[in-house]
Amino acid sequence: MPRKINGVGIQVEDTQVCVVMVGLPARGKSYIAQRAQRYLRWLDIPAETFNVGNYRRNSAPQPTADFFDTNNPEGERKRRAAAEAAVADMLKWFANGGIVGILDATNSTKERRKWVMDEVAKAGVDVIFVESKCDNEELILANIRDVKTTSPDYKGKDPEAAALDFRNRIRNYEKAYKSINEDGDEDDLTYLKIMDVGKQVIINRIQDYLQSRIVYYLMNLRIRPRTVWLSRHGESMLNLEGRIGGDAVLSHRGEEYARKLPELVRASVGDDRPLTVWTSTLKRTISTARFLPKHYNQLQWKALDELDAGVCDGLTYQEIKDRFPEDFAARDADKYNYRYRGGESYRDVVIRLEPIIMELERSEDILIISHQAVIRCIYAYFMQKNQEDSPWLPVPLHTLIKLTTRAYGTDQEKTAANIKAVSTWRGKGSTARHEDPVPEGGI
Repeated sequence: MPRKINGVGIQVEDTQVCVVMVGLPARGKSYIAQRAQRYLRWLDIPAETFNVGNYRRNSAPQPTADFFDTNNPEGERKRRAAAEAAVADMLKWFANGGIVGILDATNSTKERRKWVMDEVAKAGVDVIFVESKCDNEELILANIRDVKTTSPDYKGKDPEAAALDFRNRIRNYEKAYKSINEDGDEDDLTYLKIMDVGKQVIINRIQDYLQSRIVYYLMNLRIRPRTVWLSRHGESMLNLEGRIGGDAVLSHRGEEYARKLPELVRASVGDDRPLTVWTSTLKRTISTARFLPKHYNQLQWKALDELDAGVCDGLTYQEIKDRFPEDFAARDADKYNYRYRGGESYRDVVIRLEPIIMELERSEDILIISHQAVIRCIYAYFMQKNQEDSPWLPVPLHTLIKLTTRAYGTDQEKTAANIKAVSTWRGKGSTARHEDPVPEGGI
């Protein structure tokens, strides 16, 4: 059956896609795989990454570089077994309804790529090869530093020894590595080559909507760790009254947070580091940003406006329950998909935030000052929160959140301004104007 994405009538044909990563170590393959999975899941497309290294660790948890030597038959046998196990599990996952499976491995020889292609094609699954090819020594060194501190292969190891061993591992892979279609005999493959962190991309035989969507996202991806800062606006007058939506001005404490925010940002970002600030078009976010340094470039995005509450705009939760009891119950039952009468759902917010996500993946050093529902959706993207949980995440006022993406996940830091503010979090069934959030699962 065709599958709708985000409930807006965009359909994925009755196909499944296997994204096969290709490239030497320290070229950002795992970073790309994790970002692609995160993006697709955020759009409600079932996606799963199968990392061959994780399978290999069952028999060789922390191997030295010699394990990856092409002249090491035992190492070759174990690496082949790991690839076979990963592909077998991926095909089972496809058989159970998976849409996009991502095979994260080097797949650096023509023989390995042909084997993967043949195995996956037997199951009727389309294949896209995605190669990250990089000769930029500075980027390679940065990736090596990131891998040696985050990869399970080097957990507990001396950093310098880990870096040396990883370098030797790369040299062993270089002996057999062949770039896709390097000799002109793989022209029949569907592939995307990303050269030197996106400076150039080569696309070959992309066939349908879903493949195009994946490729478009990956073309915008920059393969290096990056940081995004998130903050809600300062406390507003409607926050004090427990009312949702509106275009209210800041309260006295909200003004205090606006004046304190530059100090928090400088402490987290650094005094001389350039920063771009994105706000919504509503008064409370623009006012919150107005004391930030003048050399920060500030942009207003309509896409960052708060979730539209429709006929409930400006009401308290008690008033919503009294006037629209069935709607109040329906929203609690499925908060992500419920759409306010004349307004939006969280799913709608995700749709309009997709251009923001694309810009974030292209850009560096962005501070977003927005609203509770919007921050929840952006946070869910970076932290891979599912649709059921994301609308209930506590996002406190007067707090700066720092998110740093890495090869194996996203690090977060939270800095409170120590300026009191009401809580705008609400539990299921509650009509309280201000309520303390649940202690677990929040930001």
